[in-house]
Amino acid sequence: MSSLDRCFNVADFREVARKRLPKGVFEYLDRGAEDEVALADNRVAFRNLKLRTRFLVDLTDRDMGIDLLGKRANLPMVIAPTGIAGLCWHHGELQLAKAAAAKGIPFTLATGSITSMERIAQEVLPLNGRLWFQLYMWKEEELSYQLVGRARDAGFEALVVTIDGALGNNREYNRRNGFSIPFTISPRSVTDMVTHPRWLLGTMFRYLVTTGMPRHENYPAKYAHRITSGAGGGSPMRHHAMTWKDIDKLRKFWPGKLIIKGILREEDATLAVEHGADAVVVSNHGGRALDSAAATLDVLPEVVDAVGNKTTVILDSGVRRGSDMVKALALGADAVLTGRATLYGISTAGQSGAEKVLDILYKEFEKTMAYTGCRRVSELSTDIFAKHHGF
Repeated sequence: MSSLDRCFNVADFREVARKRLPKGVFEYLDRGAEDEVALADNRVAFRNLKLRTRFLVDLTDRDMGIDLLGKRANLPMVIAPTGIAGLCWHHGELQLAKAAAAKGIPFTLATGSITSMERIAQEVLPLNGRLWFQLYMWKEEELSYQLVGRARDAGFEALVVTIDGALGNNREYNRRNGFSIPFTISPRSVTDMVTHPRWLLGTMFRYLVTTGMPRHENYPAKYAHRITSGAGGGSPMRHHAMTWKDIDKLRKFWPGKLIIKGILREEDATLAVEHGADAVVVSNHGGRALDSAAATLDVLPEVVDAVGNKTTVILDSGVRRGSDMVKALALGADAVLTGRATLYGISTAGQSGAEKVLDILYKEFEKTMAYTGCRRVSELSTDIFAKHHGF
């Protein structure tokens, strides 16, 4: 039996990924900031919200799909931007994008990805894939707009502007593991790689014999160096002085859907709508930024109350089960983002691994919907929650 056959939930995929990936790579994708309080709280918020069942409902006519930003999505889910995907599997971003297209949901490509946006578009758009592009604004503003222009010309339908990363993060485990990008070659990192031969041969060796050591293909030329220490001229600086005026400027430049990611308060959600956002993402960066940040499920209701009738609201951070999706949508979210779950999938078996993760989440979502007596997403409401939660 293959490792894929032994995976029955996201946690199973996580365990296979943990064994296959070098410790530095795995902990980069899996862990949170500082004491990992926010990471844990995201999951606790989902676990503490209990559901009431409803039976003797005709479940013959079921539909788990939604209209998401004007187009059909077969599941109320979007694959989140994850910059580590290309180190989890050879051209991991492309594998994720193809899996998303196969399952009828959008895929978000990260600024720091290894596969170029042009290649993603060339191979995925003919599959009727939906492509979103995530942007970190750089201090060299003109370079950011070159990047956005490339995404526009390649056919990406949405721009996801991440607003919670200007000063970086404090992920101490990366330093303990000696893991960084660019890679620093050291006895520790070499040992970590050679003791994971399946990853070394299946991912890094394939890069070396085809395109050479991978690099950030979407960075401007002067920064698109190989991911090894000492190559290239550094990395672009994040824009520390970004304000809502920058969102106005992006809105004028970008012709597609504009999404603001990193919202944790109703005031910012309202401002996002006022400055032209087509959607907001309630996110604490998966617990990878501010460790004292509120759990996104706890913040979601106030954001929905503020802008839910004016724009699309998407929940990010902590989704691991189909029941998590049901809870988020019942609280007013239109869809969810998931990042780690599908990363575990590609780390296990590439595109087929990611597709199986999405299949599992779909089935869990459908079964939980049925247990609450709901046949389609539009029927979900706070009525499904136990009364002691205040609903």
